[in-house]
Amino acid sequence: MSCEPPGASGSPSSPPSPSASSAASSGTSSATSSGTFGNVVTLRRARTSDVPAVRQLLDGYVHERILLGKPTVTLYEDIQEFWVAERDEDAEVVGCGALHVMWEDLAEVRTLAVRPDLHGKGVGHLVLGKLLQTARWLGVRRIFCLTFEVDFFAKHGFVEIGETPVDMDVYSELLRSYDEGVAEFLDLERVKPNTLGNSRMLLHL
Repeated sequence: MSCEPPGASGSPSSPPSPSASSAASSGTSSATSSGTFGNVVTLRRARTSDVPAVRQLLDGYVHERILLGKPTVTLYEDIQEFWVAERDEDAEVVGCGALHVMWEDLAEVRTLAVRPDLHGKGVGHLVLGKLLQTARWLGVRRIFCLTFEVDFFAKHGFVEIGETPVDMDVYSELLRSYDEGVAEFLDLERVKPNTLGNSRMLLHL
């Protein structure tokens, strides 16, 4: 499940141009967050050493039932999917997000979180922009998210959807996945308690 923390505001980062897509494959890129947060953050691929910081970012939202809890071992297993926002002045990880590819043209934004005292400073927009840039580089053209933060994702072009946007052949293949997030995307009965109150949203790149 993906979510920008409540209170997110500011303008979304500018959509990356096709010529900039190669930057998504590199390890780092620097950006200045929008809003009133004047510090520069570096967006970079997460490393295993970032897992404790990511864990700390997530725990508050898990406690508030905004994000689903993930075992620490799952964070290590999925770390290659994550980007983190590292504040340049002190190298602190202040935001994170993951892009999970589900099919040839379909991926999900997951585990998007920002340090609570930096809500509304544009960090979440920067992280999401990097995830979308990565999706373009990978060749993914549809991005799904399951979220409470409809307005935040709508600023990036996401729209609410009802039915699962795949044909029956792809649906049957996705049923083979053991990933809980894929089960939530498919809206399977066994995971419905996990998704209560969330909106299903989709972006066409």
